[in-house]
Amino acid sequence: MADFGIRFFLCNIFICIVTGFLIIAKRAFKNYLTGRMQFNLWFLLLGILAVPFVPFRPASFTQILALCGAWKNAASSNRETVTEGVLNPNAPGIANQINDFALSVSREAPSIIGLILCGIWLTGILAMILLMIKSVSRVNAMKKSALPLQNRTVRIIYNDCLRELKIKRKIPVYSTAFLKSPVIMGVFNPRIYLPIHLISDFHMDDERHTAILGGCFHAADMRYMLLHELQHYRHKDVLAGFFMNLFGILYWFNPCVWYALKEMRNDREVACDTSVLKLLDENDYENYGNTLINFAEKVSLTPFPFSFAFESNAAGISGSMKQMQRRIANISSYKKPSVLRKLKGFTAFATIGVILFSLAPMLPTYAAQQSRYQWNIPSGKVSTIDLSACFRGYEGSFVLYDLNGDTWKVYDMEQATLRTAPDSTYKIYDALFGLEEGVIAPDDSFMAWDGTNHPFEAWNGNQDLDSAMRASVNWYFEEIDKQMGSSAIQDYIRKIGYGNEIVNANLSSYWMQGALKISPVEQVELLTALYNNQFDFAPENINAVKNSICIFSSEGKNFYGKTGTGRVDGQDVNGWFVGLLETADNTYFFATNIQNDSDATGSKAAEITKAVLSDLNLFRSLISNTANRERLAQSRGNGQGR
Repeated sequence: MADFGIRFFLCNIFICIVTGFLIIAKRAFKNYLTGRMQFNLWFLLLGILAVPFVPFRPASFTQILALCGAWKNAASSNRETVTEGVLNPNAPGIANQINDFALSVSREAPSIIGLILCGIWLTGILAMILLMIKSVSRVNAMKKSALPLQNRTVRIIYNDCLRELKIKRKIPVYSTAFLKSPVIMGVFNPRIYLPIHLISDFHMDDERHTAILGGCFHAADMRYMLLHELQHYRHKDVLAGFFMNLFGILYWFNPCVWYALKEMRNDREVACDTSVLKLLDENDYENYGNTLINFAEKVSLTPFPFSFAFESNAAGISGSMKQMQRRIANISSYKKPSVLRKLKGFTAFATIGVILFSLAPMLPTYAAQQSRYQWNIPSGKVSTIDLSACFRGYEGSFVLYDLNGDTWKVYDMEQATLRTAPDSTYKIYDALFGLEEGVIAPDDSFMAWDGTNHPFEAWNGNQDLDSAMRASVNWYFEEIDKQMGSSAIQDYIRKIGYGNEIVNANLSSYWMQGALKISPVEQVELLTALYNNQFDFAPENINAVKNSICIFSSEGKNFYGKTGTGRVDGQDVNGWFVGLLETADNTYFFATNIQNDSDATGSKAAEITKAVLSDLNLFRSLISNTANRERLAQSRGNGQGR
């Protein structure tokens, strides 16, 4: 919740910018947008306001287009099943050669500022809910005192309005002494409430007035009022009011949101007026405007005598004086839109919508750390593979890329694109950065041990790149980072696009259940890019890193891998095994990640990987004879740190 408080605060800064853009866009395209379109634009903002609370990162517009194109190939995608997931503990393989050297870290203490912000936000929400409860209780009291409409003439007019709008549902009409303006209430059971003073002032008269006639309301006035309320029903404006209230509570502290919601309520009434005007003759526009003027003189400045909380959840014909002036100006200038204006309005609406939609992925608070990789890949290149038997007891994924075939096999797409801490798998790239910066060299990677006692005996001694990678010696890679500096590290991470590209100030733990996160798909993509040297690094440096993670090499067959284990508060919660398999005629890149409350280690991820590759007939060929088995048993172990 502490992180949420800070991220939500930052999101609100961006929301203010989006709100400002929407207001400016509405005014710029005012002459092309109908009243209903201007009101509907606010629903785009409501969608934006909902984004910070979704537990995933929305797809961007370009990703949606890519997905639509991929649907054409969906029928051709394959699904394979691997059912053998149990390893023979006596068989030679990777898992038997790996020891996990994992240091435990503590979960970060919650940010004090984040807790304070979150506490203030929740306190404000509680206060708003109490106001809402108070308002609802008053409304319920009003409903209990209301009586079914008795005036026969008004009922006749009301039934005519229902037929005119082709509304089949009989919406109950009540009269009450506690309202000064007609309103419609209820999302699921809508009811129209008419003030008693309107009914008592009502006179049946066929003449449509053009001025206030002794304070009386005539048949035309009553028809206009009822048409207005029924238009609210047709367009589900009460439901819109519910969401306006909801976001008013969630964003109680944001003045931009409050201003936007106020404008949305105003536009709701203008849109409803426009809908009524479409039903009338041009000669009746002035009469409809006079009805509003009459109301402006007879009712209070607020459309509802209760607190703000219920104001937007009830839709009525009245409003503030400023709102009335705006509505009357709209009525006086109203002309039924031509086909050309409708086309221009639709184009303007779509343009604004696309822009706002493209900004949505920047808002999720859960995605503030970019927790999910947005993978753009044609579905025809990806086949799913069922490895549930191999992953028993673990959340996780397996990703395999066939270089020659340019195809992917993926188990659990959701997990495959979910970013998590890289742990010691990051050392592949940390070593490469150190080589590029000259901190170490392919032929001179020696570092002297300073005598500090470490929890693993393999760490207590002098190291070179091969031994440090084999035993995953943390202090060796921490020294590389220390000599490089955080600025250089950040530059390299951005250059290769490593995961979420976040490096915090603590150089000893940013990759160890810290800020830096990467998904299995990205691990494979980076290994492929490294193999093809797409980042233009020195070839000798790439070869040095490859040699340091080589587990097996013989007769043109090479197997490279690096494990990683994330240990939090003494429990192994995150296990990795990433690497590549070279054969005489192809190369395969893979990444396996497992997560659990405990026992999720890099060696376990390596076990699962060996089982999967064996069942896919990729790994068995590497150990098909005794000589290969012996070489594998003597190959480098790949112990892990953190």
